[in-house]
Amino acid sequence: MPGHRTKGFCASAAALALCAMLAGCSGSGESVGGGKVVLRYTWWGNPDRAERTEQALALFEKQHPDIQVQTSFSAYDAYKQKLATQAAGGDAPDVMQLDYRQIDQYASGGVLLDLGEQKAVLRTGEIDAGLLATGRLDGTQYAVPQGRGTETIAYDVEAWKATGVPLPDRSWTWSEWADTMRALTERTGKPGATDPGQSEDCFEVWLRGRGKSLYTKDGRLGFTADDLTRWWTFTDELRREGVVSPAEQTTQLDGSVENTPLGRGESLTDANWDAPASGFLALVPGGIALAPMPSGEDGTPGQYFKPSMFLGVGADTGHPEEAARLVDFLINDERAAKILGATRGIPVNDSVRKEIEPQLTDFDETIAAYQASLEGTLRTPPQAPPSGDNALQTTFQRDYDQVSYERMSPREAAENYITEAKAELRS
Repeated sequence: MPGHRTKGFCASAAALALCAMLAGCSGSGESVGGGKVVLRYTWWGNPDRAERTEQALALFEKQHPDIQVQTSFSAYDAYKQKLATQAAGGDAPDVMQLDYRQIDQYASGGVLLDLGEQKAVLRTGEIDAGLLATGRLDGTQYAVPQGRGTETIAYDVEAWKATGVPLPDRSWTWSEWADTMRALTERTGKPGATDPGQSEDCFEVWLRGRGKSLYTKDGRLGFTADDLTRWWTFTDELRREGVVSPAEQTTQLDGSVENTPLGRGESLTDANWDAPASGFLALVPGGIALAPMPSGEDGTPGQYFKPSMFLGVGADTGHPEEAARLVDFLINDERAAKILGATRGIPVNDSVRKEIEPQLTDFDETIAAYQASLEGTLRTPPQAPPSGDNALQTTFQRDYDQVSYERMSPREAAENYITEAKAELRS
């Protein structure tokens, strides 16, 4: 799953619409000698995810000797750009890994197959209804979640214990979180946390804890300039106190754990997604533990189980049934789940999750235990955000940079963001 600092890339709507109109373009999914079907499957990730994926696909090919799967993967930013180029050119892969923020973009552009047409092959009955609904647009199932994740406060266990400050409990409010970060800063002389002001994801958690949302059901903004001003005033005051990372560190964030203050040893905590937090293990000698995101002041949780990623099928695939079989295998096959572990988040199939959780080890086990501690306490996930959100993530970070470098007040930056966001969502 991409971290909350990944900079957005959004293919133009015109290019996607062009792909949808190219009825005569060559579809994905070819047949090779001997009648074997070849499916192209692409995803983003690291070498560990790639190795496990190849092992799982070898099992799929053994089960389906008439199908061959050609694979490719890359880091998230490069993957997004390549997929957008392929989609705009009418050459989308047969099966593709998708982020939450890409569903609207590609479904509305005619790039994704209606998976409802493959109900006989693709089983979704054991996926939580709320999670499954996040892959729908206007009632049509265009993508199926492959794993689930949630945000977390990852922290340096050894360094935290050394301060004498009590470790995080199972719940805390944003005020309690801020007071705890102040105590850590006082004991260590360095920021307690990465500045969350630059993160649209952290803002969403804060906003949902106040009973609001990033977007309305019709894809408009679900908050006002007053809401954003309040959030940025809160985080900017912490920055001025030295409680969260300074602008010079925050603007180095690029989506990798290596460039976070926690990864660099410059803070004790970082708000991130649970699966990518495994990357801190190689960077933090004191070990990593996971705490829940802060709630609203009345205890209302803003955090939710989010599809860590989705699987979709290209609308122009020459072999929709075989492509759907591959999606079904990756989601519902117990042996595949054991191979993949938590590399794409905890499995969304209820039976599969219960079966493999006792067998998880190392950080996979940590993630499973963290998610289990949150069962029944989190709110229903929102629908996938509108396609303009990809660009607005970058706008959000850029406008907060103006606040953290003291070039704009929180109010000025918030009003600037609202103006640009409304224009982007109308386009």
